[in-house]
Amino acid sequence: QVQLVESGGGLVQAGGSLKLSCAASGRTFSISAMGWFRQGPGKEREFVAAISRGGSITYYADSVKGRFTISRDNAKNTVYLQMNRLEPEDTAVYYCAAARNHFYSAYYYYTPARYGYWGQGTQVTVSS
Repeated sequence: QVQLVESGGGLVQAGGSLKLSCAASGRTFSISAMGWFRQGPGKEREFVAAISRGGSITYYADSVKGRFTISRDNAKNTVYLQMNRLEPEDTAVYYCAAARNHFYSAYYYYTPARYGYWGQGTQVTVSS
């Protein structure tokens, strides 16, 4: 099993920045891709960003492209999400996810059901 714990959420004004972290523990050798998803008030969970096992492949939702950056440090078993120029629409609970199987195409990265492990989430609130 793999456990994921997110941190770094909080309240920030529009235009500000936050950096989320997700630390993995347990059978971390089994982790391949990792991703961030979010769920805003009254909305369904949506894809934010994802990164391949080695870190060379990244994907972003159009709504965050150019503002958010995903990265990972495999030596620390941690994935990060640097969020800049935050907007009120970014307000949501942010979830970290990890996959057990190799992802062969972009479709896998974007699909929540392809991730076998999830964190409890961290709240990000952006005030206008």
